[in-house]
Amino acid sequence: MNPTKRSYRATFILDNRGKEDSIDQIIEGVKQEIVAVHGEVTAVENLGRREFVRVTDRKMTGGTYVQVAFSAPATGPSALRERLRLNGNVYRTFVQSV
Repeated sequence: MNPTKRSYRATFILDNRGKEDSIDQIIEGVKQEIVAVHGEVTAVENLGRREFVRVTDRKMTGGTYVQVAFSAPATGPSALRERLRLNGNVYRTFVQSV
């Protein structure tokens, strides 16, 4: 592993309501965004669809959860959040250092 890169685990809540893209296509798009911020994806785990405990939008009561392990420079998580903020397929993003 490159010493200038750090390991991260990101959890994404995906939203494909009313879209033709499948969950696998959305995951591939997220992986491309990680590569765009100079990251390397090491593992992807689809946790399946889950209902939210606290519903903030009545039209969206649950989403598909996906965990992605990747390595990236220290600026990678903030750049990834900014790139995915405008992506309508990703409802929420949580990145933590491992």
